[in-house]
Amino acid sequence: MKNLGILLSGRGSNFEAIARNVADGRIRDARIAVVISNRPNAPGLQTARDLELTSLVIPSQGRQRAEYDREVVTALQKHDVDLICLAGYTRLLSPWFVQQFPRRILNIHPSLLPAFPGLEAQEQAFAYGVKVSGCTVHFVDEELDHGPIILQKAVPVLDTDDERVLAARILEQEHIAYTEAINIVLTGNFQIAGRRLSATPRG
Repeated sequence: MKNLGILLSGRGSNFEAIARNVADGRIRDARIAVVISNRPNAPGLQTARDLELTSLVIPSQGRQRAEYDREVVTALQKHDVDLICLAGYTRLLSPWFVQQFPRRILNIHPSLLPAFPGLEAQEQAFAYGVKVSGCTVHFVDEELDHGPIILQKAVPVLDTDDERVLAARILEQEHIAYTEAINIVLTGNFQIAGRRLSATPRG
């Protein structure tokens, strides 16, 4: 049984999808060991409590980055977390933080990386006029929205879309993609050469 740690700052709809898929067995042999938020009023915390999951508030406001990161890492290690999933977590992880969990931190981004990294990705895509957008699940490394890509889901941009409608349709695919990516990583049946991740056959 693998232990998942969730980091969130807001509603955490991807966290909700992960929790639902863990409960339904679509994420196999895993449990959510802890949910951590840097914001005391994050709605995702109440969701965690409703699901009777261990939840922690580690406020980040006014804290030095190094001190804060060490407290979060200590909490994750205390709960024996095998894989960390960022779910709308608004803080950038320091290089030191990432180095404590090599290839064990996942993030989901609402664009087909490397296109439109950073904030407001859907708005960027819509303004740029792309015909296809989507979402990307990737390993977290020391750079923003940069680590090796695990999988992507494409979402066509329709002439009838506005930014809100496009964002909602991408979010639907995020909920599917994150579960698929977690299963890939937890099985360990993959290899990475350079930036390319490929599945390896079961022995």
